[in-house]
Amino acid sequence: MSNRELIVLGTGSQVPSRARNHNGYLLRWDSMGLLFDPGEGTQRQLIFAGVPVSAINRICLTHFHGDHCLGVPGVVQRLSLDGVERVHAHYPASGRAYFERLRHASVFHETTELVERPIGGDGVVADGEFGELSALRLDHPVEAYGYRLVEPDGRSLVPRLLQRHGVHGPDVGTLLREGSLTVGGNTVTVEDVSVPRSGQKFAFVMDTRLCDNAFALAEDADLLVIEATFLDSEADLAERYGHLTARQAARVARESGVHTLVLAHFSQRYSNMAEFRAQAAEVFDGELVIAHDLARIPVPRRSRPE
Repeated sequence: MSNRELIVLGTGSQVPSRARNHNGYLLRWDSMGLLFDPGEGTQRQLIFAGVPVSAINRICLTHFHGDHCLGVPGVVQRLSLDGVERVHAHYPASGRAYFERLRHASVFHETTELVERPIGGDGVVADGEFGELSALRLDHPVEAYGYRLVEPDGRSLVPRLLQRHGVHGPDVGTLLREGSLTVGGNTVTVEDVSVPRSGQKFAFVMDTRLCDNAFALAEDADLLVIEATFLDSEADLAERYGHLTARQAARVARESGVHTLVLAHFSQRYSNMAEFRAQAAEVFDGELVIAHDLARIPVPRRSRPE
């Protein structure tokens, strides 16, 4: 499988701190790079992470609160400076005026074609060989969307079946390209030497209260990145301001069949992140990651047939 990983650029909510930058998450999905919610300082965080802006193909904003979008000006200007030809931008349509101000926040020589794709409702916002990128409305005081990336289903080659049918070396590539191959007078198809493989799924859920769409976005996700702004002790604040607690985020993961859960978007009031792990682990028994700035988290591989 090609390289698929989440590069965490920032994990702080509302304001940055000494330990946490504003939000920012880059998903490397084979040859595509999706930049989610670039908050203030994202351009500099990319440098610290050793990632060029040329790795960005799409910018995906969940909503227009500052900690999720104030990094757009620097990133957009750097795209042109570094000669990136084209990038697509997805964001809630109600914030079109904000995006226009962000992308033209100061004078610069714009050469990158920034293709805007405002989101006006639930549904698929982009598709291609990478799969389908969808957006669903969340429950936040301002219009906000979560994102879900689903790879097409495919097939996985089985070594013992390849051996049984006498397919090896360069013939494997020929079989994959052409769909069938003649070996020793017999026709061998891809189906003869492979088994069905479900496509991988990634979900990104930021500022929201518990809602049906949070669960829908996370359904069967190999990797779920979800906000956990508060601990249970501040559950009333979470409800009032449209956020999740660590326990609620873990509930979404558990009930949705998530493989790896990544908690992020932490309030600056907290310094002991062990409490987030403890509360989430009481609910979710899968792989659990408490995100920190500049972490690299691989998209977990599906088990391979023998």
